[in-house]
Amino acid sequence: MNEEIVVGIDLGTTNSCVAVMIDNQVVVIPDEQGRRIQSSIVSFMEDGSLVIGNEAQRELVADPRNTIFSAKRFIGYPFDSKEARKLRAQLPYKVIKGEDQNSMIEIRDETFALPEISALVLHRMKDLAERYLGAEVNQAVITVPANFNDSQRQMTKLAGELAGLEVLRILNEPTAAALAYGYGKGLNAKLAIYDLGGGTFDLTVLQASDNVFEVQSTAGDTYLGGDDFDNRLTRVILIYLQNHYTFSIEKQPHLRGQIKHMAESVKKGLSLREKFKLSQKIRLLEYPEPVELNLIMSRELFKKQCSDIIDRSFAICDEAFSRVLFAAKEIDDVILVGGSTRVPLVKSMVEDYFGKAPRTDIDPDEVVAVGAAIQGAMLGAPFSVEQLKHNPLLLDVTPVSIGIMTVQGICEILITKNTAVPCEESKVFTTTVDQQTVVKIQVFQGESRVAADNIKLGELELIGLRPAPRGKVKIEVMFEVDTDGLVSVKAKDLDTGLAHETRVKVSTGYSEENISQMKERLDASGVGAVELTT
Repeated sequence: MNEEIVVGIDLGTTNSCVAVMIDNQVVVIPDEQGRRIQSSIVSFMEDGSLVIGNEAQRELVADPRNTIFSAKRFIGYPFDSKEARKLRAQLPYKVIKGEDQNSMIEIRDETFALPEISALVLHRMKDLAERYLGAEVNQAVITVPANFNDSQRQMTKLAGELAGLEVLRILNEPTAAALAYGYGKGLNAKLAIYDLGGGTFDLTVLQASDNVFEVQSTAGDTYLGGDDFDNRLTRVILIYLQNHYTFSIEKQPHLRGQIKHMAESVKKGLSLREKFKLSQKIRLLEYPEPVELNLIMSRELFKKQCSDIIDRSFAICDEAFSRVLFAAKEIDDVILVGGSTRVPLVKSMVEDYFGKAPRTDIDPDEVVAVGAAIQGAMLGAPFSVEQLKHNPLLLDVTPVSIGIMTVQGICEILITKNTAVPCEESKVFTTTVDQQTVVKIQVFQGESRVAADNIKLGELELIGLRPAPRGKVKIEVMFEVDTDGLVSVKAKDLDTGLAHETRVKVSTGYSEENISQMKERLDASGVGAVELTT
């Protein structure tokens, strides 16, 4: 085994997975019951204890108000955004507004930030690895959807640190999947990674040439995934109940969790057979005895309810292929990633789009963690110069354009989407008012020319400029994006050499005090944080 253990963790919306390389072989780490996939669920029990992972699934029905699932879908969306509003309406637990438009989860009279919930899931994965290996695990490669912006990546990194992990790399999920398929095989092929998870979708086009994996284009939607199938099926079940019984779902929020659990059962059942019979007793407040639910669901009904969700993914595929010099049907291999690709309708529609059967050689639920473990082994092990020549080289791209807000609220793009990383770019701006001595630089990520329509990553101030008529003082703004896709920005007064530099980071959304409180609370729960790089 490597001198330093580095695990690979796929932190998913619905499920998570941890893997490690041992003697040049990747092992997906099982739990105490031999299960290699863990539900990304955290339940806060009445006695103050926590239930995390697969064992928390039963609490979705028993105590949905205090059981958190799909928290990853909130990451990066302001509380008042239409995406966050829509999601809140579908959840049984309570989400409230925190500082700087952050969504906070209220549980048993306490409020928790999203990175805290993710940290608890990550700590569960860390604990599983330590039990399996019989050794301490302090380092990890954690994967994120390719389309995650800087804020979402920083929140993920913070979650890892809160969980007691030094995060060596934030790796894009499709790149990890390509590495899992191509590592050590001398591939020379054009690959498309179709990654449909519980809450996110990405399509990434790569060129594999021996040990070089070069991302050529990526596109995605951080609000499209298998949860959308569950929500459609939940609606079908709810309409059936409303047609047969009179009740108020607002008065019994436990029903949402119970019906969602049924919807997931239907989805999984229809992945194995043409029809699925849902037969269950449900307790409604309006009736003295449990009522009967008997509903037969078919793949044809699923197609009618959900095919438009899959069609949305192909619009994103079209976007990705619009930036490369070949068509979808010219791809050599299509690789399916994410548990939602197990749905037969997804497989058949993907085959129609690409004109070839997709590959599932490696379990779609495990392939990302496998790739992350390979990357972790590369980062954690000592190598000779000769060995390094044969290590895989990952060449990724920026998923979203980056710029600053200029006069009249316009977003001036400095680094465009799909630029190879690491990269840096600079541009010279001038003062906009007479005698201006302070410049505030607001950093945004997104494709709109209107800054307010994009995601604000943060800001920095350049203080002490030479007073002069507008347009006379020149300021150079430089952006740098590292291999993790994280953004640094530097501003420099070209007259005086005065400079200010900062990493645009999650602390723009959470204060130092907030982060300290998260650390203390997680320490108290037994989840030890590493020294936080804030």
